[in-house]
Amino acid sequence: MRSEQSILRLSIAVTFALAGFGVIFGVLTGSSSIIFDGIYSAMDASMTMLALLVSRLITQSLAERTQARLRPHFTMGFWHLEPMVLGLSGSLLIGAAGYALVTAVSSLMAGGRDLAFGQAILYAVITVVTAAAMALYGRRANRRIGSMFLELDAKAWAISAAMTGALLTAFGFGWAIQGTAWDWMSPYVDPAILAVVSLVVLPMPIPTVRQALADILLVTPQDLKSHVDRVARAAAARHGFLGHRAYVARVGRGRQIELFFIVPQGAPARTLEEWDAIRDEVGDQIGDEGPDRWLTIAFTTDPEWAS
Repeated sequence: MRSEQSILRLSIAVTFALAGFGVIFGVLTGSSSIIFDGIYSAMDASMTMLALLVSRLITQSLAERTQARLRPHFTMGFWHLEPMVLGLSGSLLIGAAGYALVTAVSSLMAGGRDLAFGQAILYAVITVVTAAAMALYGRRANRRIGSMFLELDAKAWAISAAMTGALLTAFGFGWAIQGTAWDWMSPYVDPAILAVVSLVVLPMPIPTVRQALADILLVTPQDLKSHVDRVARAAAARHGFLGHRAYVARVGRGRQIELFFIVPQGAPARTLEEWDAIRDEVGDQIGDEGPDRWLTIAFTTDPEWAS
């Protein structure tokens, strides 16, 4: 029975194999669309592997031995690495798709290129069957595991199968019109399908890049900020505080929350245990307690300390 990590490793290995297969077949057939398909797959697999390494580092950082070795150098954790990797991955994929689109347009304007459709069709058939099989395998395995990573991976394989299916259709059309009155169109098939695939792929990483930039720039997630404010206002009313200041950020999977309560000057003294009890109460109401939540709750009579 395979685990999440082993299935993802298999997926990455198959992706690299298909990428190499695509580049070789693209060179042999003279197809820019097949070369782009292979290069795009290789870049995607490389970034996925890097993301998994970062994810593993974040998880293993909780172990005592890893903490002893890395904590002095990364006292704020490793959450910031995740949006950096995602932003880099998305930017590279957008750049590759943009370059492919420019190449396709230039080729169309230059009269297209001849293509060995028989070999191109063979590549497309093998790739479609492999991608569809990986998508079905991932979905079936994820029914037992219930992993978001596996769900996204299965969707990626399904998209890959659909895109290569479009290549197969185009190559079949180019092969069918050879030797007919429409034969003049065959040199345009490869750059045309490359342009279409590039236009489809180009916007896909944009939401990922946008979210990664928001995480890197510490843009406040309004839903989390609103939730923290509701909890803090209720706690301030219960305990007689003058108000609160909340600072919230999302960094990858991490949620960083700093909460300051303004206590009236001259308020009755409380023991440290009582202050800790208020912290526990507020923390429970905020929820999502775990290794991915960084919560700091402080009390002060001076609003300047909360600014």
